[in-house]
Amino acid sequence: MQVLRLRKLKADRLFKKVIDKIRLLSHKDRESYLLLYSILGYVPRNIKLYEMAMTHSSTSGMKKLSCNERLEFLGDAVLSSVTADYLYSNFSREREGFLTKSRSNLVCRERLNELALQIGLDKYVNACGVAHQHNNYIYGNALEALVGAIYIDKGYKHCRRFLLDRVFSRLTDIESVVKSDKNYKSRLIEWGQKKHIDVEFRIVTEELRKEGVFFVSEVLVAGEVCGIGDGFSKRESQQKAARQALAKLK
Repeated sequence: MQVLRLRKLKADRLFKKVIDKIRLLSHKDRESYLLLYSILGYVPRNIKLYEMAMTHSSTSGMKKLSCNERLEFLGDAVLSSVTADYLYSNFSREREGFLTKSRSNLVCRERLNELALQIGLDKYVNACGVAHQHNNYIYGNALEALVGAIYIDKGYKHCRRFLLDRVFSRLTDIESVVKSDKNYKSRLIEWGQKKHIDVEFRIVTEELRKEGVFFVSEVLVAGEVCGIGDGFSKRESQQKAARQALAKLK
């Protein structure tokens, strides 16, 4: 009985894939659907939702409610939940502190940006009219927004399957990844606390540009400037400054 049920399930999935491919080939917006299908592995119900997920707020003339910021907010929460679930299940002997830090390492902006590029999200972001690349994390943000779109379109199970099968599966050694630490600012502050040395971050300049507000930050270690960084967010500029400082301190 169980064997027959599994066969029927397999046949249903195969039939659905055939129907999806027919829909792809006959759809008027076939190019967008094919590109999305290669990323997602399924045909979306509402392609407009996914196009919104790929639309950055810097797009000329774009209204705030038509860009991906709200979907990014939602996707961030879903991504955090899926990651927490994965870590809890696969690192059963680790304490809460390790799990919290590991989640941060796994879904940090740098990592999400790398993974977004690996799954080809940059092609779809550009296809949706976002040509600006001033923001180093534009594709990582789009990945979060994509997760938000999947959640609305297909639900939590599809989000989990997409992230585990198509995104995190690209990490060849996930254990070493979760134990790494790209939060340079946090590492520098922890170092200062252990050594009883003052660490202070300062915003040097804020410049309004066409693409957004551009920040330059510096970090002072024991009163001396030890690192300078820039970026289109305070966090990005401070992370770069902290990374430079850590390199010098080593």
